[in-house]
Amino acid sequence: MIPACTGILIHTAGGVFKEDTVTDEFYMKRALQLARRGEGQVSPNPMVGAVIVKNGRIIGEGYHERYGEEHAEVNAIGNAGGTVENATVYITLEPCCHFGKTPPCVDSLIACRPARVVIGATDPNPLVAGKGIEALRRQGIATTVGILEAQCCQLNERFFKFIRTGMPFVTLKFAQTLDGRIATATGHSQWISSLPARRYTHRLRACHDAVLVGIGTIAADDPELTVRYVRGRNPRPIVVDSELRIPLAAKVLRKRDGGQTLIVTTERSDPAKRRRLAESGIEILVVAGDSRGRVDLKATLPELGKRNLSSLLIEGGAAVITSVLQSGIADRLVVVIAPKIIGQGIAAVGDLGIRKMDEALGFSCRKITRRGGDLIIDGRIKGTDQG
Repeated sequence: MIPACTGILIHTAGGVFKEDTVTDEFYMKRALQLARRGEGQVSPNPMVGAVIVKNGRIIGEGYHERYGEEHAEVNAIGNAGGTVENATVYITLEPCCHFGKTPPCVDSLIACRPARVVIGATDPNPLVAGKGIEALRRQGIATTVGILEAQCCQLNERFFKFIRTGMPFVTLKFAQTLDGRIATATGHSQWISSLPARRYTHRLRACHDAVLVGIGTIAADDPELTVRYVRGRNPRPIVVDSELRIPLAAKVLRKRDGGQTLIVTTERSDPAKRRRLAESGIEILVVAGDSRGRVDLKATLPELGKRNLSSLLIEGGAAVITSVLQSGIADRLVVVIAPKIIGQGIAAVGDLGIRKMDEALGFSCRKITRRGGDLIIDGRIKGTDQG
């Protein structure tokens, strides 16, 4: 049942209606639920949901289902059981007003003549950025902006960062024992986490455009970097390999539907091997080395953005984890903690050069869940340069 609230009468060219914040939030929550259904399918576009309400009843719903296909507003209009004229349309993100893979959604809305449009957040894309809102208001359609804005922005934090910086949103994920180890002293690591936790990792892969590991992980585990435990698309595999030590028989070099494997290396690598890998269908990206001659991850991110990769999951070993934290490129940190203690072994994080407690990286926890016997801590790192 929709909660009641004393509203404010708003007079517009389209008529008189009652603005009701509580009711607006009720329907926007439903639009957010719909939007999440597009996760892993619409990138690099944002996830968007839309709900159409008339006479206190939902008459149409829709969401952006797949990249290149119709957007949420158009799907909701198409699914409406009745005319949209004089209805209220709830959308989690400002409707587009430019031609892309599809025509402008704002034109479809204007043609339907709703009395009111309620928008969760403004689109940061310079091609939109308030222009869709202005177009609606110019046509006499009452437009409210900012309902559940924080939730709507958080839903599309990957899209927002990509649009604003040209770099992918970075999630760093690793599994460790209770005493902070990612492998035994001999390097054995399969499996630290439970099968339910590994399924969760595969869901993470499915909703990121690319997954990155270091050459150490390739040498130790020879991973496929695919989605096997859940339904979803395979992310594009990326290997950081400064000296191009990757074996030609590595599983990640096989043809797959997640996209062409990308190896990021430096000038220290063998040009002949670079050519051989390129001839076999592997993309080679040569970037500057850092002070130790390793791949500079900070310099790599803009190159990934140029390849339309808006989100990146990093699943490296200790060297990559440490490098990511040192460079400050991670936006999100996901740590799986298994209820195991092994004592001496390989630490998840190496030396970050921190000598005083007040220099430590801070962490803002968003969510703690349990998968099998493991705890999964999901949050954001404080004190890093996130572009």
